[in-house]
Amino acid sequence: MAAAGRRAAVGLGVVGAACLLLGVCLLLAGPAIIKEQVIKNVRIDPSSISFNMWRDIPVPFYLTVNLFEVQNPQQVLQGAKPKVNQRGPYVYREFKYKTNITFHDNDTVSYLEYRQLFFRPDLSNGTEDEYIVMPNILMLGAAVMMENLPSFVKFLLSGALAGLKQEAFINRTVGEILWGYEDPLLDTINAIVPGLIPYKGKFGIFIEFNNSNSGLFTVNTGMKNISQVHMVDSWNGLKKVNYWRSNECNMINGTAGEMWPPYMSPTSLEFYSPDACRSMKLVYEQSGKFKGVPTYRFVAPKTLFANGTVYPPNEGFCPCRQSGIQNVSSCRLNAPMFISHPHFYNGDPSLVDAVEGLNPSKEEHALFLDVHPMTGIPMNCSIKLQLNQYMKQVSGILQTGKIQPVVMPLLWFAESGYIDGSVLSQFYTNLVLIPSILDYLQYIFLGLSVPLIISAALVMMSQEKCSLFWSSNKKNSDSNKATQGPSTRNLPPIKVLREARL
Repeated sequence: MAAAGRRAAVGLGVVGAACLLLGVCLLLAGPAIIKEQVIKNVRIDPSSISFNMWRDIPVPFYLTVNLFEVQNPQQVLQGAKPKVNQRGPYVYREFKYKTNITFHDNDTVSYLEYRQLFFRPDLSNGTEDEYIVMPNILMLGAAVMMENLPSFVKFLLSGALAGLKQEAFINRTVGEILWGYEDPLLDTINAIVPGLIPYKGKFGIFIEFNNSNSGLFTVNTGMKNISQVHMVDSWNGLKKVNYWRSNECNMINGTAGEMWPPYMSPTSLEFYSPDACRSMKLVYEQSGKFKGVPTYRFVAPKTLFANGTVYPPNEGFCPCRQSGIQNVSSCRLNAPMFISHPHFYNGDPSLVDAVEGLNPSKEEHALFLDVHPMTGIPMNCSIKLQLNQYMKQVSGILQTGKIQPVVMPLLWFAESGYIDGSVLSQFYTNLVLIPSILDYLQYIFLGLSVPLIISAALVMMSQEKCSLFWSSNKKNSDSNKATQGPSTRNLPPIKVLREARL
């Protein structure tokens, strides 16, 4: 019985000690194992889990476009406030893939990323064949660009516009506005002012957006320093651009906007956007979860498109107008174009008041990125921007009528996507579930070790008490026998006692 109890105590003690050892090992080595796996799988290396995801983005991306139709064009020509109606959305499935992938000896890799867009009528509110009245971007843009030229040049353009029957507002299909239409005005403008608009034949807002690349990116692979993975080393061979008026604004900061270094802090992230011609910094808003995956949400600060008066570091992006719009003429052929948040969200109220029909809201018009902080991989994102044109009456060009100076919204678009399906399952299993299991196991083992070791100690103590008890009883029994033996021998025989009585 005692031997069995001792064996049980020893067994409990061994199992408890093993649990304690495993718990301590996981506590000390677990984070290092997880970190090693994360680093191994997020760097740009053909053997990493994320490499195929980086090369051929499997996430379904969509480009959603909303156009602003002008409802009172004739009144605007007479000086009235423009009244617009948002049309759309017109949705396009976007495919992204990288080519010319070249690894270099300095821990960098170069590539060209192409995008292809396919119209999805089933997801759209309208077709590409619908007609929409919009500002004549070419004509009104050329008018503002030629405002300071000699009067005879402007009269010459005005006569040419009349001959071509060009007006301040056009009625074109969605497909033509976005992807281009034949316009003889292009050749006419370039004949009058050579090189003013370097396009030939067709003009469209997104004519260079489809089946095109975003420039030659060279980024860090993270093979030597994981904190630099995906960080841009150069774009089109440049360490900084020359569009803006300050070194800070010309800097190429952050990543290419697809992934970020792992183990992010809840502060901010940066990326370089060729479409915006600048680096953009987003700030941490809140922690959350996307389909079970923990995320940090990053959003645009109110200072992103603030003018130099409101936010002095943005002075380099000027000449500025109201706060909330950024002048991109320096990287858009000097055309009077501005970018902003949709519906001038976070912009100066005067921008919204100048155009009837705008209703900015955070829910519909704020951009965001939900990033898994451990890996730096976006789980869910929606980048939203609005394209605007500054238009006004230009003396000498009769077609501009009496248009009052206004920053006119043309369209806003969102590039959105999220990880789902098998990609999400693989990501969740390898980078969320397994690390979580290892994390829980260390505490389970440590938690089990305590009662097992205590139980072993209690069993051993119980066995010791039992041994002492039985040992004590045996001694008492032997002592009693020793005491009773001699007294019995000293008693006289019964016969003798009887004789004595007689």
